[in-house]
Amino acid sequence: MKNSYCRACVITLLVALSMTAHAEKADRDKPINLEGDRLSIDDLNKVQILEGNAVLIQGTMELRTSRLVVTQDADGFQKAVATGGANGLARFRQKREGVDEFMEGEAERIEHDARSETTQFFNRAWVRNGLDEVKGQYISYDALNEKFVVNTGGGATKSATGTSQARVRAIIQPKSRNDKAVDTKGEPLTLKPAAKITPRVD
Repeated sequence: MKNSYCRACVITLLVALSMTAHAEKADRDKPINLEGDRLSIDDLNKVQILEGNAVLIQGTMELRTSRLVVTQDADGFQKAVATGGANGLARFRQKREGVDEFMEGEAERIEHDARSETTQFFNRAWVRNGLDEVKGQYISYDALNEKFVVNTGGGATKSATGTSQARVRAIIQPKSRNDKAVDTKGEPLTLKPAAKITPRVD
């Protein structure tokens, strides 16, 4: 039991270190736009509920779902909870800083906190960052510290025999080999005698 727990910890640590991503920093200063088929607003409690093809957009960040609940704290920061969507999954997408790539993910429930710039994916969670991918019952994406944390959600996944399956899956692509500056296919190395060395006489 202890060995299984340790292996799960190692997997979580490796994913957190390897799948770093730089979110588009300009997004935090952009206004939040909300769209949906139906909208209800509670001004007193600062709550907006969108249903039917609900969309939240802030800069390059997009959150698409069947039902979206947006709350606002006293300082004006929003928190969005998305549930459901195509195949029962809500979807998240955001451009990475400085590159023409996107971090995207999906889960049955996605929670995005604008104050802490964290996004959490619950149940059937999947996230892709460039060519790297992770899957688990729970994934947390911290845009400020540029880290992912993945775990199994307490071993809730069951096998056909009813035993718990504490499994996190990750695909981490190797770094490009084009960074090597040395060309090993050049001219063969030849040895030449030095012209100014006099043999020693004992």
